[in-house]
Amino acid sequence: MIDMHTHWRPAEFTDALRARTKEPRVVRNQDGVEVLKTRMGEEPLAKAFDEVDFHLARMDRQGVSTSVLSLLGSFCWIEAQPLDVSLPLCRLFNDAVSRLCQEHTGRFAAFAALPLVDIPAAAAEFERALGLPGIVGAQLPGNAFLTRKDAEAMRPLLEVANRHRAVVFIHHGARPGDTFPKIAADTDNARRRNGTLDMQASLSSVMVTLCLTDYLAPYPHAMIQVHNLGGNIPYEIERMDHRCLLDTPNEELPSARFRGSKVYVDCNSFGPTAIEAAVRLYGADRIVCGTDGTEFGCEWTRTALAEAHIGEDAREKILHGNAAAMLSPLATIAQKEPAAA
Repeated sequence: MIDMHTHWRPAEFTDALRARTKEPRVVRNQDGVEVLKTRMGEEPLAKAFDEVDFHLARMDRQGVSTSVLSLLGSFCWIEAQPLDVSLPLCRLFNDAVSRLCQEHTGRFAAFAALPLVDIPAAAAEFERALGLPGIVGAQLPGNAFLTRKDAEAMRPLLEVANRHRAVVFIHHGARPGDTFPKIAADTDNARRRNGTLDMQASLSSVMVTLCLTDYLAPYPHAMIQVHNLGGNIPYEIERMDHRCLLDTPNEELPSARFRGSKVYVDCNSFGPTAIEAAVRLYGADRIVCGTDGTEFGCEWTRTALAEAHIGEDAREKILHGNAAAMLSPLATIAQKEPAAA
């Protein structure tokens, strides 16, 4: 498996987190022990960051040949800080994950973090980062692509990706200044509403922007990846086609436009039924693996793909082939083990 959706918690941010006055931040608890405090609770500092040997052991247990690292959402606060803070922290992350890629040849690639408070500065850092070993693209927040109007601001970053034939990984998240998450913690089922209902609806809107407008037309060489199967589109497409036939009968059906798009989606967090629907809509050539970079995520994804009625050829493409084709021009990836005789 090549895991295209592996979040990373960088210990290099420890000092910056100690200096913060709001969450996420590092504080001492009542016992005098340093903890990482977030809106989700507290975690001992010793367990709050990812450790490469632990991660590699998990990859080996789960048969993951290469993980593509991206900044975990709770650490994306760095992108929204004033430029004199965000740019050094983004560079710190990008340099650190590049070193991991060099130290463990083929096992890791990475998406850059960018100072999104200043798009020209973000474009310059994207250019710099793509010159680092192992950096294959950048992670950008889904809120930047909810509508075509929103997405206009991201064009300088798409231009960089297009020049370098790099990957833009669009992950559900806030732009600097956005209220996030949308649902207050005191709302019933807040985690389900934020982590599933709002996330999936937002990703569906992202896919409409990318696939049902000509926004991506100037960037034929950029590779775009949206996580979680591109939201609810595989289930919503029949309704969307029906409305199109009623409202705009001379327009090409949305299903055809999604199918003809070059946007990739990953299958993170979804089961066999959803994967089957996604293969019917997008085609197996447009789906890659994603796990969030956890043991449970790897097991869930492998089980879902094993149980999905999609055929062995489609399964192999999703597990390895599609991602290998995306990454091989950009970074060294681990070679697939030959099948047993």
